[in-house]
Amino acid sequence: QVQFVESGGGLVQAGGSLKLSCIGSGFDFQYHGMSWYRRAPGKDRESVASITSNGDSTVYEDSVKGRFTISRDNAKNTVYLQMANLQPADTAVYYCNADRAWRSVATMDGITFSSWGQGTQVTVSS
Repeated sequence: QVQFVESGGGLVQAGGSLKLSCIGSGFDFQYHGMSWYRRAPGKDRESVASITSNGDSTVYEDSVKGRFTISRDNAKNTVYLQMANLQPADTAVYYCNADRAWRSVATMDGITFSSWGQGTQVTVSS
């Protein structure tokens, strides 16, 4: 059974930092690209950042470029999202998921598994 467990969210002031973690299980983590997504209140879920299976290619949504960094540790089945200079617009529930298709270049349009974790809440106060 595919599962994702996100953690690391919290309440921070604008300009602050957080590091999110996501552990994936039930699939061969090392062979799948991974992505972070977020859903802000009243909005659809959107892709934030993606990384290939071996970590050598990453891609980011425009609004987080230069502020967020995605990374992974295949030995721990974990993908991370380091977030810096957080802004109120970053307030959302953050989720991770895997790309069911192997790719050599990271993409924001991965084919996700149908299972989703509970996510981790990030709240940025102004």
